[in-house]
Amino acid sequence: MKRWLVFAAVNIAIMVTISIVMGIIFRVLGIDPSYMSGGTLNYASLMIFCLVWGMGGAFISLMLSKKMVKWTMGVQLLDANASGEYGDLVRTVHRLAKSAGLPKMPEVGIYPGQELNAFATGPSKSNSLVAVSEGLLRHMTRDEVEGVLGHEVAHIANGDMVTMTLIQGVINAFVMFFARIAAFAIDQFLRGDEEEGQGLGWIAHMAVVFLFEVLFGMVGMVIVAWFSRQREFRADVGGAVLAGRPKMEAALQKLKAGVDLTSDAHPSMAALKISGKRSKFAALFSTHPDLELRIQRLREMKGF
Repeated sequence: MKRWLVFAAVNIAIMVTISIVMGIIFRVLGIDPSYMSGGTLNYASLMIFCLVWGMGGAFISLMLSKKMVKWTMGVQLLDANASGEYGDLVRTVHRLAKSAGLPKMPEVGIYPGQELNAFATGPSKSNSLVAVSEGLLRHMTRDEVEGVLGHEVAHIANGDMVTMTLIQGVINAFVMFFARIAAFAIDQFLRGDEEEGQGLGWIAHMAVVFLFEVLFGMVGMVIVAWFSRQREFRADVGGAVLAGRPKMEAALQKLKAGVDLTSDAHPSMAALKISGKRSKFAALFSTHPDLELRIQRLREMKGF
């Protein structure tokens, strides 16, 4: 969840920054954007403009994903030649990666934290990272850890990082598109039917665009979260294929037990639960399906 929030925050920040920078450039050069002239909007040009910059923001976020995660979460990279469980962890990831047909072995790391958690990130199948928390290694058996690692390697093999980036890019484009339409509508309303008003003015217009981009960006997060939940089901299947269904199911069971224990011990964290009862509103922003449902779906899978 934290990794996804970092990606979403960086993506929104880049998108808004691009909008502000482009607005300043247009202002300094004394020109109107190609999509707005003569008091009217060219919707086709606006959509092209937003698609280019929206996709650009998403792919910049993707390219920075490994560096951002290493920095924000304190990931320590591990060597395959290391002794003990750390070396075993790297060798297990590499074995699963070879089984999944990855063209290059992922980097493997560990980061501080008592939660049972792991993630995969990176811009491509040839440039990826798998990281696990210290708590996961401490509290899971070797088979359970392998199930988790199989799930994360499956994310890489499925190209989930790129897929989610494309989805995020499209959402960005629509966010920018509708934010500018909304700001233009407010500007026209303030001008009046006969243009007797002054409208928003450039600074106010940019502020309104910024506000709508943040608001529409939050709505977009709901859509992206839904796609993220679907890819989790797919990665569970991939993890079962790579590591074996018993190991994948055992990992999900341990994760569920860990989440339940954490939530019971810290009621203030209940809103972040990925298992058990959640409000419908909180579920909209959840990047992972309910663990009970994931276990049920895995048990219902045929053919392996």
